[in-house]
Amino acid sequence: MSEPQIFTVASLNAEVRQMLEQGFGTVWLIGEISNFSAPSSGHWYFTLKDEQAQIKAAMFRTSNQRVRMRPQHGMQVLVRAKLTVYEPRGDYQLIVEHMEDAGAGLLQQRYEQLKQRLAAAGLFASDSKQPLPAAIRRVGIITSPTGAAIRDILAVLKRRDPSIEVIIYPSAVQGQAATAELLSMLQRAIARNEVDVLIMARGGGSLEDLWCFNDEQLAYALHSCPIPTISAIGHEVDFTICDFVADVRAATPSAAAELVSQDQRQWLHQLQQQRLRLSASWQRYQRNQQQQLKAIQQRLLLQDPQRRMQLNSQRLDEISGRIQQAVLRTLQLQQRQLSHSQQRLQRVHPERRIEPAKQQLQQLDQRLQRLIREHTKQRHQHLQAQLQQLHLVSPLQTIARGYAVVTNGQRQVIRDPQQLAPNEVFQVRVAGGEFAAKKLND
Repeated sequence: MSEPQIFTVASLNAEVRQMLEQGFGTVWLIGEISNFSAPSSGHWYFTLKDEQAQIKAAMFRTSNQRVRMRPQHGMQVLVRAKLTVYEPRGDYQLIVEHMEDAGAGLLQQRYEQLKQRLAAAGLFASDSKQPLPAAIRRVGIITSPTGAAIRDILAVLKRRDPSIEVIIYPSAVQGQAATAELLSMLQRAIARNEVDVLIMARGGGSLEDLWCFNDEQLAYALHSCPIPTISAIGHEVDFTICDFVADVRAATPSAAAELVSQDQRQWLHQLQQQRLRLSASWQRYQRNQQQQLKAIQQRLLLQDPQRRMQLNSQRLDEISGRIQQAVLRTLQLQQRQLSHSQQRLQRVHPERRIEPAKQQLQQLDQRLQRLIREHTKQRHQHLQAQLQQLHLVSPLQTIARGYAVVTNGQRQVIRDPQQLAPNEVFQVRVAGGEFAAKKLND
């Protein structure tokens, strides 16, 4: 017979420790803390027990510094630990690496399991999410009618776009009955189909407080909702299943209100930009017309004074008429565009904000009409003055003072009697008319 293997106490404890650590590895346990102690070394020592058994445990300082709670006698905790043996005493014990409240830990595990299951089912896929409408006139909100979330949303909408209509679907947002009420309000909103976008909102809270938004049935109902949805639950660091399923996730209820509203100051800025473009357009048009008028005046100086003056006078009347018509058409077009913008602006902010702008526009219109009349009058007076100056230097005015113009049969002007042959007939033009004459023999 072979000799039996003989262990020392230390070698046996070492062998058992190695077998436990290799055989079990990391384990998760739920139990009640007792005999808790925290010596000056910073390590924690306690017993983890249930109704039928107990086991000693240690949690070293490097690990317990990450625990956000202070263990107490009688507290139910969830721990992640390694199974080992304390060799000097041969004590079977746990070396705890992670600890959290048992209730929160179980909820977190359920949350992660549900999240993985719904993600695998495609409820979080981005290609199934609907975009928010470009124009939102009515918003539905599923939340507590007395909570802080609805007050924040209404305050933001009143400040940014008071024309948006709000329909509240009241529901509890915490507790055992909250999930059923949230699902009922969601189904009611879908059946009524009376809003452009649907917000599910709640203020911040613990995982237990927000647990009603981690329901699987609610997640499927939200995923199949034909109305675009926004999840605004908790604070920025809080995430629920509804946040992943909804079409859009807002960090806070106030952020959700900003997503569905447009700042009315943008509309006022657009109106001001249109007013500036109208003024610049009119100035460019006026400069172009002035340049055309100067070109006409220059051509007039190069032509026959009386005949061209009459022609240009008629053309000036036509151009003035076209200018007035073009200005009126441009003004009417701009007024129609401005009226359309005013109508859009009236839908997004109070009427009293637009009324001063309308009065200012009317004043600008009156000033514009007055400037057109004054400009036309000035150009007409200037043209009459030029006509009088040209009349003073006209050859006809010289003839009227007693001079005559002599031309031969070819209508050539005779400046010397030697240009005429004896007995040649020539024409004499005086102020009263024209007559024929004959040169006598020398």
